[in-house]
Amino acid sequence: MFKRKQNKALKIDTLIGAGTRINGDVEFSGGLHLDGYINGNVSGEANTDAILSVSGQGGIEGSVSVSSIILNGIVKGDIDATLRVELGEKARVLGNVRYSAIETAVGAQINGKLIHRADPKPAEGDAGPTGDPPL
Repeated sequence: MFKRKQNKALKIDTLIGAGTRINGDVEFSGGLHLDGYINGNVSGEANTDAILSVSGQGGIEGSVSVSSIILNGIVKGDIDATLRVELGEKARVLGNVRYSAIETAVGAQINGKLIHRADPKPAEGDAGPTGDPPL
């Protein structure tokens, strides 16, 4: 009935394999695909389209701060995505999720708060989305 759209914009620059365990923080730019485990915080380079993809066998124990995340594994910590959060059916989040747009499959679990990232306020003197001046 409904067709799931494929994410054709996903470009992987870095791959962390299933047999790899990293103890420490990871900072990246571009696309990062995780099949292994990271014990530390993961952050994408600020002001870029950093995309994190975590497979069903991948996991992170720490906070995540990226533009977009596609999660099928587990994150034990807060997720802060400036653009998009996509949770697959095997996704597990043990923490709060801050997002602008979110898509969850049946079976995804979030054990924390969902916090919608409000649109930035218009600059002083700019008209709002309805064309009315700001209050």
